[in-house]
Amino acid sequence: MAKTAMIMNERALQAMFKAMDEVNQMLPKEQRLEKSVDTVVLGNQGTLDSLGLVNLIVAIEQKIEEEFGVTIIMTDEKIILEDDRPVKTIGTLAEDIGLILADKTNG
Repeated sequence: MAKTAMIMNERALQAMFKAMDEVNQMLPKEQRLEKSVDTVVLGNQGTLDSLGLVNLIVAIEQKIEEEFGVTIIMTDEKIILEDDRPVKTIGTLAEDIGLILADKTNG
């Protein structure tokens, strides 16, 4: 991964953790997401229901826009819907978003 993408990845991860904090406030204690790169958000091991996932996606998109001044739509960018990984963690999402942000901010 290029240095720019790695920096974007780390910044994206911090924005995502802020989004998780917002979503966790709406969830019962037993469903709250752990702030970890290994937290599964999409896949059989994920704890979010469909509404929780939508809330997380929207919160992430908003935090990314606040942090970077760049609009991403995770379904349009195919971050969520198309990938060779059947399980999505916060870490893999941050990697995908970091690459897109590196491209958008350098292009």
